[in-house]
Amino acid sequence: MSPRLTYLTELLATSPNDSFLLFAVAKEHEKSGDTAQAILFYEKIRAADPSYVGLYYHLGKLHEQTLDIESAVTVYRQGIEVARAAGDRHAESELRGALLSWEDPD
Repeated sequence: MSPRLTYLTELLATSPNDSFLLFAVAKEHEKSGDTAQAILFYEKIRAADPSYVGLYYHLGKLHEQTLDIESAVTVYRQGIEVARAAGDRHAESELRGALLSWEDPD
């Protein structure tokens, strides 16, 4: 485990529902190539704080990497709705772009 991941895990022990910390831990797992753990942490955020816009793009991309396209599409669609509700046009646009590569244009 990297020193950064160790530190973040220690912080998370004191604030287990902190979406920012969960996101940071997910990104560290993602960087180290531990896709399963990264997905687990993104899913923790989605369950506890579904309005956390930033998780949807990253979670969808990980589902793409594992060839779980159905889950990726579902996550992108949910993320678009969350981004729209939050007024985050940039995130909505990124999610639409990611989704476009998997949806049938007809």
